[in-house]
Amino acid sequence: MTTLIPMSAETYTVYLQYIIKAYAEDNVASGRWPAEGALERSHLDFEKSLPQGLSTPDNYLFEIKQNSTGPTVGVLWFAVIENQGSRSAFVYDLEIKEAFRRQGHAQKAFEALEALVLSMGLNNIGLHVFGHNLEAQALYTKLGYKITGINMAKSLSAK
Repeated sequence: MTTLIPMSAETYTVYLQYIIKAYAEDNVASGRWPAEGALERSHLDFEKSLPQGLSTPDNYLFEIKQNSTGPTVGVLWFAVIENQGSRSAFVYDLEIKEAFRRQGHAQKAFEALEALVLSMGLNNIGLHVFGHNLEAQALYTKLGYKITGINMAKSLSAK
């Protein structure tokens, strides 16, 4: 049974090093950022998003465990955000370790997330997915998420 447990400080340290690099790479791959300076930009984004680390108010970081005593198979980070007087959850990251992919952990983590969000009195979960991440898009569609907007860009760099 896949479960969510609050992220440990040790896991957070490792996760932060990984996610800063991965976020920079995703932004470059999507065409949102140039490669030059992407790592620094990503680092600044995370300093802004999690200024107090695991203690940042309204941010919830979890280890996804195979079971309550099993290995950590991934991580899930969401925040409670307010937009025009309405509070909702926003998923900033879902990562399943390569060795544990395609075993249903992401789906089960989202099911646990839905129960948690409802228990917090929230009735909406939002998220962002990069355009090149077709696997994640398929998962979210399967889970009932709907597209609410699409960002598009065209590079005008010299040819």
